Amino acid sequence: MSQEQEKPASQKLEQNYLSDLLKKVDRKILEINAAIQGKSDEIAEMYKHMQDHKRDMDNLEKNAMREVIRNYTLQGDHSVENRKRLIRLKDTAFFGRIDFLEHSEPTTKNLYIGVHNFQDPETKKNLVIDWRAPVSSLFYDFELGEAFYVIEAKTTAGNILLKRQFKIRNGKMEYMLDTDVTIHDEVLQKELNKASSSKMKNIVATIQKEQNAIIRNEDARHLIIQGVAGSGKTSIALHRIAFLLYRFKETISSEDILIISPNKVFASYISNVLPELGEETVAETSVEEIADELLDYQIKFQTFFQQVTELLEKNDKKLIERIQFKSSGELLKKMDAYYIWLQNDGFKITDIYVKGKLVPAWFIKETFEKYNRMPLLKRFNEVVREVVENIFRYYKIEIQYKDRTALHTTIRKMFPSYNPRVLYKGFYEWLGRPELLKLKKGSTYEWSDVYAFLYFKMKLEGIQPNRKVKHLVIDEMQDYSVVQYQVLSRLYACKKTILGDINQSVNPFSASNLDTIEKIFPGATSMTMLKSYRSTYEITQFTKRISQHVNVEALARHGDEPLIIACKNKDQELEEIKKLVVDFNASEFNSLGIITKTQKQADALYESLSMLFQINLLNATSVAFGNGIVITTAHLAKGLEFDQVIVPYCTDKNYRSAPDQQMLYVACTRTMHKLYLTHVGPPSKFIF
Repeated sequence: MSQEQEKPASQKLEQNYLSDLLKKVDRKILEINAAIQGKSDEIAEMYKHMQDHKRDMDNLEKNAMREVIRNYTLQGDHSVENRKRLIRLKDTAFFGRIDFLEHSEPTTKNLYIGVHNFQDPETKKNLVIDWRAPVSSLFYDFELGEAFYVIEAKTTAGNILLKRQFKIRNGKMEYMLDTDVTIHDEVLQKELNKASSSKMKNIVATIQKEQNAIIRNEDARHLIIQGVAGSGKTSIALHRIAFLLYRFKETISSEDILIISPNKVFASYISNVLPELGEETVAETSVEEIADELLDYQIKFQTFFQQVTELLEKNDKKLIERIQFKSSGELLKKMDAYYIWLQNDGFKITDIYVKGKLVPAWFIKETFEKYNRMPLLKRFNEVVREVVENIFRYYKIEIQYKDRTALHTTIRKMFPSYNPRVLYKGFYEWLGRPELLKLKKGSTYEWSDVYAFLYFKMKLEGIQPNRKVKHLVIDEMQDYSVVQYQVLSRLYACKKTILGDINQSVNPFSASNLDTIEKIFPGATSMTMLKSYRSTYEITQFTKRISQHVNVEALARHGDEPLIIACKNKDQELEEIKKLVVDFNASEFNSLGIITKTQKQADALYESLSMLFQINLLNATSVAFGNGIVITTAHLAKGLEFDQVIVPYCTDKNYRSAPDQQMLYVACTRTMHKLYLTHVGPPSKFIF
């Protein structure tokens, strides 16, 4: 039989397999629906029975029935989750097939791989295998020929005889490809050429070998992922979480995981990935929310977004100096030295009298030093307690509440202050640099002060580690300073997945590089992703000119060269932007990002365009990212992607400093297919 005749024959066999699978899935869904309805009817009947016989039933009977109702409800919830998985399975079914002949077995195993596992209800045979199962690594890691997979340290070796890929959507097979490479380039190209979506999608069908190694890494306590723009690092981190939830389901659940996201828009954008993979969504927070909670919501402070905005709108060298110092390891060393000075020289101890009895200075000093393992401000309580106990022991005098309070006050007055904020201010005076602490209106801390203060407060008062979180995901790792990492590492002593791109810092004055982060988490495993999948080859090459030290491998997906549009005046620039918007509306693409440097620019452009077009404006208060036309800043666009991007105002005046260069790089790397830049007058040196 010729290959041309063979292909339709194999396609027909696969169609039949899919049809039989979907029938069994449908039967299982009907079975679950009946079970859910049955449990629901029984619960309703029990509630009715309790209502009708509430006077006749004793507490024991009522509690027993409530327990039965609770168990039935839990069973019903479990069934609803199973039904959701089956409905998703009906849509995509499977995306890969491996025919694997184990060395020790006489028969070949035909393994179909999908988002979820599905077992034949009658034969108990796995008709679809979960992509996270150990055997599924064959699909991602090997070509035809010799291959192996590992379960619980046991290696199973054999030969891959066939490798097939599918695209199934809405239960229909769109295409089928036989391949002898890891993930067929044609499949990857098909997926990458698609228009964008308002939500990040799962990538189980196109996970590459190097990505699979990151996802399935079980051993790393702390895994650091450095990935270039468009490398899929956030998606890979989420797939890694899904894998860990599958692999260690007995010891970790979605409730034990926390993601630190850069903003609410990004959190919304990634929110559906885990549910698509059959897992519950996980909690997300921000460094601002963590700080607010640690400070009991008592202290006002500037946000990171506001700090970046201030940096971009003003070239304030004093501000830059404050940020650099308060984000550095040098600050930590100086604070540690100040802390030692406070406990050695700051406590001006004198003899005191309590109820007419002498308490000598040496006793107070010795007691204070005895508790040197405790945070400094917690030691005073111990000093007072020992003074009270000794007065009773030697003089049989019991110190009552009022006198005990007075004793507390007397001892605390020997110390510069019991207020961490006052002591924090004293730190800069001790340094001889009081100008480094500059409060904003309403006693509001600058953003660079927040974690510096938290670090110091933690030393003074201690910190209660968060034991509930068993795995922490930190995204945009480059935007967190050494000082912030020191606080986070003490607050969350759990395993971590830390990811980002050192080339995409929106504030280079407080950024961390890979070496810095590795020193904070000794023994961490670092993995690098150099291949960019988002943008076309032409766009990737263009963005490499903006940030010339970036080491990135461009995928061979070709498109138009980025278009730089020179305009005579602001009116013409606005007209050119309008034309590009009209062209986008007439195209097959889903999303257009108009990305400015500052929020003021975004707001003004939105005013000019929103009366003519349906446009969404993203700002610091936005909570969701939608399709269509979006105007936003490079800061808020980080992590998002668009089919097309327009970057206006690319002048040498607007994009000239180091932070500007980072912003321009972030803006241009958001696009998948087309990139336009406009300017009036001399263009930025970064784009030529």
